[in-house]
Parts: sequence; C-alpha cells; structure tokens
Amino acid sequence: MKNTIIRLSDQIEADVISMYRHLHQYPELSFQEKETSSFIEKILQDEGIPYHNRIGGYGILAWIKGEKAGEHIIGLRADMDALPIEELNTVEYRSKIPHVMHACGHDVHTACLLGCALIMNRLKKDFGGTLLLIFQPGEEQHPGGARLMLQDGLFDNIRPECMLALHTHTEIPCGSVAFGDGCVMASADEIHITVKGKGGHGAMPHLLNDTVLAAAQIVLSLQQIISRRRNPLIPATLSIGRFIADGATNIIPQEVKLSGTLRCMEESERKNLRAYILQTIKATAESYGCSCEIDMKNGYPALINDKNITEEARKYAIELLGEKSVIPMEKRMTSEDFAFYSHVIPSTFFRLGIKGRNNPDCQGQHTGKFLIDEAALKTGVRTLSWIAYRFCEKR
Repeated sequence: MKNTIIRLSDQIEADVISMYRHLHQYPELSFQEKETSSFIEKILQDEGIPYHNRIGGYGILAWIKGEKAGEHIIGLRADMDALPIEELNTVEYRSKIPHVMHACGHDVHTACLLGCALIMNRLKKDFGGTLLLIFQPGEEQHPGGARLMLQDGLFDNIRPECMLALHTHTEIPCGSVAFGDGCVMASADEIHITVKGKGGHGAMPHLLNDTVLAAAQIVLSLQQIISRRRNPLIPATLSIGRFIADGATNIIPQEVKLSGTLRCMEESERKNLRAYILQTIKATAESYGCSCEIDMKNGYPALINDKNITEEARKYAIELLGEKSVIPMEKRMTSEDFAFYSHVIPSTFFRLGIKGRNNPDCQGQHTGKFLIDEAALKTGVRTLSWIAYRFCEKR
C-alpha cells in the first residue's frame, strides 16, 4: 500500500501544484474564505466525496468511508485563511489580491489535504474506517475557526478518535517532517487596555492626570509579572506591541490605548497570569489618578500533542520517509487554534519542511517573502495519506 500511495501521489502531483497555485493567487482573510471554500467544494463534488459546508463560517467537513471492515474514525484538518500582508515574491502565481497573502502556508495545508482526499477516495476499497476531512476558516484571527466549528456542532454526528494536522516550517528541508509530544505551542490571549484621565497642557502636569506616564508604567509593571510572579519553570511571554498616545509635544491626551499578547505553555499558569495582569493594570492606573478599561479576550489554549498518537504518527512517518527524514519538533511560543481540537480529542500537530533549492529567498512565516519549494507538497500529501491509512488499519 505504501508503494501505491507513492505512485498515486506522483500521478496527482501536477493537480496538487495547480491547486496550491490557485489558492496562493486568490487568498482570503480570516472568516472571508467564501471563494476558497467554493473551490474546495467543487473538487469534492468532482470526486464524489460527500461533505457539509458553512460550519462555523465557511468551514467544511467532508468524509471518506473505507469499504473494508473497520471502525476507526480519523480526523485530518487544514486551515485555509490568509494574512493582511503584501506579497513581495515575484513568482508567476504571486497573490492577485492587494495586501492579502498566504504568508503562513495555509494554502499548502489545504492543497495537501485535497491531495490526500484524492488518493484516499481512490483507495477506499483498500481500507476500513472513516476519514474526516476538515477545511477550517479563521485560524489567524480571534476567536479562532476551530473554536467556532466545534461550537457549531462539527462532531455532533460523528466524532474522530484522533486528530492530525500538518504545518509548514521554513527551517526544515523538503522531504522531512518533525514530531513532538506534550505542550508544543503556547496559549495566546489578547490584551486591550484604555487608560483614561484628565488631559491637558504638558506645562501644567499638576492640573491633570498623566495618562502617558501611567500607560508607560503599566508596560513596565506587566514585564515585572513575567520576571517576578511567573513560575520560572513554566515558559511565558507578555508583549505590548501597540501604544497609542495621540497627544502632541505639549498636550497630554485624555486616553492612551495599549494592546498586547500573553503566551503561556501551561493552562494553570495562564489562569494565574491573567489574574495578575488585571490586578496590575488597575492598580497602576489608579496610582496615577487614572482609570482604565481592560478587554482581555479568552484566546487560544496551549496546543497539546497526545503522546501515544504522536508516537504512532511518528512511527508511520518513519515507515514512509525513513528515520533520517523524521526529526524532533521544537517547542514554540507561537500559538495555533488546532489547540482547541487537542483539548477535546487526542491529537498530533506536526511540521512539514518547505526549505529547498527552489525558494532560496524564503523568509519566515508572516512576511511578504514567505514561499515554499513546491517539492514539499508531494511529501505533505504522501505523509497525510500514509498516516491516515495506517491509523485506519491499525489493530
């Protein structure tokens, strides 16, 4: 069967590249993936693969039922939204949508899952069980498409026993994948703060509340939470990336706006830090005679890779690619809404190498120079297909 999957992946390679290039040229922002979902639905219809659509927005749940005896139900997920970034690559299939680009690889994820669907649909007489194919909107934006699809009853009628997803990685060479278990990505909570006070002339600070100074001290005090109140054995970061004090050289504004993000690798510590942050912001603002409004959104949880599922998937990947091409996955303080699945279903999230000779100028994710070597597509399709087949056939 391994050789059959390899042969079929060779046969559909041009189709998968065409899918990827189409998706790359016509990116859509989070929760706006109307044409992307229509493109996916057309391929599913042509292949005779049943599906439900408009789940949690433009989400799609398709399924392929094997015709051999078997009861395993395996979920495979691909996200499909793009980012508000202007593409700087000069390839012929660069984005045609101004200031929108697939700069994180979601076009790759979707094309690989579509390629897997083509292969497994042609092999359904050769395996048992059911594959659930989840094409998800809105990974890049709160509240997260995974959360919305689950809330919209994604698995009300059929529930997978495990979930798998791949994600591109710019520093891993084409032909390789990476696996790791436990907490592999951080939680992510957004923090939005408005500091309010009596503004006025900068030459008469005794007659006003210095909202700028209060906001600056809030930034410093928040960093002291990380250095002095966080458990030093648990990774966490707190960054303020937006500071808007719209005054003038001699005008203290009536309000200052701050925004930032909290990242943490453990849910109990995340809960503690959220409470400390709220206390610190309020107390600091009040010490300067100011008030504050705080909007701390309940963001993505930490992503947990189930040890047993991850080890099985890793073993199957070695069967396909060889031991040298299956490497350890680094932990990252970035976040991923696949984490919502991982908290309700045993899951594994692994990395797909995209670094090759054909994308020497590739820069990191979320940049205008992000680009894959298209040789990675075949590896992604093969790996998803082989792991899905082995999970369905395991005894």
